[in-house]
Amino acid sequence: MRPDPTPTAADNVHAFPGEGDTELHTLPNGVRVVVLQLPHARTAAVSAYLRSGSAHESPALSGIGHVVEHMVFKGTATRDAARINLDAESLGAEVNAHTDKDHSAFHLHGLPADAGRFVAQLADLLLEPTFPADELERERQVLLQEFSEDEDDPMAEAYRLFDRAAFGLHPLAQPAIGRRANVERFTRADLVGWMQRQISGHNLVLAAAGPLDPGRFVRQVEAAFGALAAGTPHRVTPPAWRGGLRSKRLDSGSQAHLVMGYPCAPRGDDDALGELAAVLFGEGMSAPLMAELRERRGLVYYAGCAADVLEPSGQWVVEASFAPAQIDQVLAAVAQLLRSQADHVATDALQRARRQLVVKLLRDQDRATRRLESAALDVLALNRVRSTAERQARLDAIDAGALRQAFAQMLDTVPAVALAGSLPRGVGERARTALAALPTPLPRPRKPAAG
Repeated sequence: MRPDPTPTAADNVHAFPGEGDTELHTLPNGVRVVVLQLPHARTAAVSAYLRSGSAHESPALSGIGHVVEHMVFKGTATRDAARINLDAESLGAEVNAHTDKDHSAFHLHGLPADAGRFVAQLADLLLEPTFPADELERERQVLLQEFSEDEDDPMAEAYRLFDRAAFGLHPLAQPAIGRRANVERFTRADLVGWMQRQISGHNLVLAAAGPLDPGRFVRQVEAAFGALAAGTPHRVTPPAWRGGLRSKRLDSGSQAHLVMGYPCAPRGDDDALGELAAVLFGEGMSAPLMAELRERRGLVYYAGCAADVLEPSGQWVVEASFAPAQIDQVLAAVAQLLRSQADHVATDALQRARRQLVVKLLRDQDRATRRLESAALDVLALNRVRSTAERQARLDAIDAGALRQAFAQMLDTVPAVALAGSLPRGVGERARTALAALPTPLPRPRKPAAG
């Protein structure tokens, strides 16, 4: 083994280009307005972020936010679907939207001179949707096709199983796409009622990035959203971590897919430890996960690691795809790698992980939409916007001892393990045997009571 390089002062110094000025304003009704001034940009991005996602839905309404995301573009009090599309596209604007577990978002990206028009269009979509019944029936078929595509994806199924293993019946375990049966029965009245309950000032962030006048943009937002009721913040009770094993054999494909993980800090904790540990363990070909499982032993087609940090909770996740015959070796190798990180974190590995994260932060600085998303989610969780320099300082403060302790804490927790795809028989018992190297074993399934 080659010796650890001696760190120098340069290892913790990174030059950051000017980020521009970031301004955060709060309207009287609680709407937050974020403006990222990018004087050299040629375009502007404007987004509305709503603290409403699948974690805010009851089982009977699981998936309704995703349906609403589609349906706001199908008609408002003054515009039909064709006009909504034409109004944006005639400005050359790109339109997009997404629904996640802890938020939903609506985006327009075009010329800076049109930022005010983008705000007005977003206000029309969010405050005046009519959810036309005929459009709902047509869009329902599109959504059901999306379900079919999602159900045929074994990795997506593995993530659904993983969330259930991690959080049980907590709403955070619900997929953003929801339940097929719900989507088949939702009515226009369901959508109207849901939107009326979800949209309020304290749960909305309007964010813009580009060569903009912040004062003018704030006035444009206030004109469009200033009459919105303040409401109260939508909060999700943090879930208790459950852990355990779930598996599902699928007919499609010839690979097995693993998703395995542990709890990590939520976004509101402003803790970079989980993210750094994920990069250290499994981002890139030189990280232990790929270096051992693919490069040295040829066990996997793909493997990676990430920290999925949401407002209510976080998950530290390992994923891998491999031939079914390799399942025992893959699980045993992952368990051993986790133990080895709890025992020792090499200085050069730590520096590699830090630099990879710094470069990722810098790349995001070059992408207005990524900066916008990060800023808006910061405001929802922290009520402020973190700078790149601040985030780097938090990374630099994490030493090898803190990372070893983080891995040790994971190993003291029952992991959540999900397997989907082409699985061998007896996969549950094989998984428990392979993961026996973990100090906290997987629980065995309960036997039904005799009767």
